[in-house]
Amino acid sequence: MQSLPDGYRALVIGASGAIGAAFVRTLQEDPRCASVVPVTRASPVPWDLRDPASIEALASALAGPFHLVVDATGALTLDGRGPEKRLQDVNAQALAASLAVNAIGPALLLRHLSPLLARAERSMWAKLSARVGSIEDNRKGGWYGYRAAKAALNQLLQTAAIELARQRPLAVVAALQPGTVTSRLSQPFVVEGAMEPHEAVSGLLAVLDTLSPTGRAQFVDHAGRRIPW
Repeated sequence: MQSLPDGYRALVIGASGAIGAAFVRTLQEDPRCASVVPVTRASPVPWDLRDPASIEALASALAGPFHLVVDATGALTLDGRGPEKRLQDVNAQALAASLAVNAIGPALLLRHLSPLLARAERSMWAKLSARVGSIEDNRKGGWYGYRAAKAALNQLLQTAAIELARQRPLAVVAALQPGTVTSRLSQPFVVEGAMEPHEAVSGLLAVLDTLSPTGRAQFVDHAGRRIPW
């Protein structure tokens, strides 16, 4: 990460997942990175995306400042339910669960952890999103809950970015589309040609390096292509 200060500190939330673990390994290999703090569900304290109090406790257990925060949390299959293929499959409980894990939980992470971002230096909040969260790019339909949750997430990131820029004008907020990656999340839906996690992460970090603080969130994929909101 050439655009961050030498000796920068990174925080990776969701470090036990395929992409989160790849972020940790790749950042640890960067000689300019002084430290990488991996956060899993049990470390440094037990916490859960559906438990607001536990997210607040997690924030209290971490010490900033961080120049890069990666939120690699998220789930496609929840409580044994995969994405809906038809409108007739839409279920209130499943919709609420997807919003809780893919939008509300990440918004609370942003609320409680963004104060740990460095103030007077370049910093980044990078959140894994998904292309299916793009309202304009929706061409196939289906996946109602996951699409809706990611669209809500993107709006939350955009709104937070505007506010964050007032206190941290050098901060970059990015919604990231990693591409189709081999992982537990995508395994039931993956087609041939999926990338390995380290490939996606290398691309995402390279893209983050090029982003300028604009006072707005930026929605980009691993190849640097802009995605319509």
